[in-house]
Amino acid sequence: MIESPLNRSCRVASCEPDSHAFATRLAALSHPARIEILKHLSASRSCCCREVVDHLDLAQSTVSQHLKILVEAGLVRFEPDRQRSRYELDRAALAGLSASLSALVNSCCSGR
Repeated sequence: MIESPLNRSCRVASCEPDSHAFATRLAALSHPARIEILKHLSASRSCCCREVVDHLDLAQSTVSQHLKILVEAGLVRFEPDRQRSRYELDRAALAGLSASLSALVNSCCSGR
């Protein structure tokens, strides 16, 4: 799988991404279709764009754009596979985002 620079930086920095990377990942989650794509990808090892299109009943170009945003944010991995590209949820990146968000909420709520 091709790994985005955000994935590598997260692993190097113990999954505490800088504010820009953190905001980029949160922004990628800000659309209901992208949430549904992540849910769909979580149910399989990998899938092609066509399978996501069939699941969401959206235009192929729309799904491709949403997948591109998720890949650029480092939440989904992309691998060219002959005529069909394969997409896979990056579970470690999503877990890192969850941990970072939890730490942010905890620090804000504790009044530190």
